[in-house]
Amino acid sequence: MHAAAVTIRAPAKLNLSLAVLERRTDGFHEIESLMVPVDLADTLSVTAAGSPGIRLRVRFAGPLATPRGRVLARDVPADATNLVVRAAAALAAEAGIEPALDIELVKRIPSGAGLGGGSSDAAAVLAAAAEAWGLDWPRERLAAIGARIGSDVPWFFAGAAAIAAGRGERILPVAPLGPLFAVIACPSEGLSTAAVYRACVPSRAGAGAAAALARALAAGDLAAAGPLVHNDLEPPARTLAPDVERLLADMARAGGFCPRLTGSGSACFTLGRTRAEVRGIAARLAALEDHGRPRWPLVVAVRVGAQG
Repeated sequence: MHAAAVTIRAPAKLNLSLAVLERRTDGFHEIESLMVPVDLADTLSVTAAGSPGIRLRVRFAGPLATPRGRVLARDVPADATNLVVRAAAALAAEAGIEPALDIELVKRIPSGAGLGGGSSDAAAVLAAAAEAWGLDWPRERLAAIGARIGSDVPWFFAGAAAIAAGRGERILPVAPLGPLFAVIACPSEGLSTAAVYRACVPSRAGAGAAAALARALAAGDLAAAGPLVHNDLEPPARTLAPDVERLLADMARAGGFCPRLTGSGSACFTLGRTRAEVRGIAARLAALEDHGRPRWPLVVAVRVGAQG
């Protein structure tokens, strides 16, 4: 056992495309999604402990610790229902060792936003706990454990843009994308992934779009990429959370390129070629107010493809 703390960053993700192809017999949905990491990230510090048990401490930082974003610092349990604890326990069971771990989770990614914070945290704790416990396991083995925790977890072991297929556990590499930046903004209201999927009508119309979008972005052709940036979960999300519609409209008025929902929402994003461009859009969005209060509690300009 190693006593030193292992610190690791857990990046948020964006779904640049998300096609919901069909409902599977196991209750999950068959999807095809081009996913990318961004440099908004949580941080986990993991230490192998001398006493049994997995102890999780959660605190908020970055945008979630500001007066503006504090409303989004929610729904992060510190008990066995947290994916971080479940992932660490699953790793210990797989390794045949007694779970003994102290974890500090610093949250910067809002939950209920479609940014993958919980799944990213689970992937990160699998990697960090493996190191803390001295397990020299390949990423593929850790990803397989992650697939039992959540559909998005295996993708976070890719470390770069990749297509998630199947229910999300099948990862298909793509060529490196050209330089890309984004603005992410989030309404106060979160969304339930299960509720959004229940309201979605699957269609195979988007099959193949993720690969075509990856090729366009690898070539730096945003004009060709525009029609391919889509999300089949956006229509039900707009219905379930009317602020999604309002946010997408505000992004377009602020100069955003093809604003879209990410994942099951409620966060939305818009792409840009340069950091200056997305910072300008972010500044215009952040300046919007309702009755003297910021309209959108989270507005950040990020670099796409960065791990944080």
